[in-house]
Amino acid sequence: MSSQASPGILAKFLFILFTLFGVFFQLAAAMPVAEMEKRDVYVPPVLYPHAGTVWYKGQRHNVTWDVSDPPVNITNKVGRIMLRKGDLTSPLILADGFDILLGRIEVTVPWVVEGSDYSLVLFGDSGNFSPQFSILQ
Repeated sequence: MSSQASPGILAKFLFILFTLFGVFFQLAAAMPVAEMEKRDVYVPPVLYPHAGTVWYKGQRHNVTWDVSDPPVNITNKVGRIMLRKGDLTSPLILADGFDILLGRIEVTVPWVVEGSDYSLVLFGDSGNFSPQFSILQ
């Protein structure tokens, strides 16, 4: 008998070896890296409009939020303000593309159905809501 392995057995051995190597490589690649860059989610509270505020369609107002204590590493500094009615955020963008660290941005009150259950959503890193306020004619 020959001491050499047959080509079929060698092919199976190499196939299993490379398959296991591939599995271990995928597992190693999927492991989280311990030294990832730290990122802070910044959620500045909306100061205006506040509860009891009444806006009238077509007016201009300064939406304000507290920027007194921002984290060092903000993941998204680009702000957007959207209108929300009740539990639904509308597709109405009142302001977009501003620096979240400004602390205020002027918006125009849109022509919408009157109501006392409006709020604003301030987006940057995350979305945070203003207290509910009214929009009238």
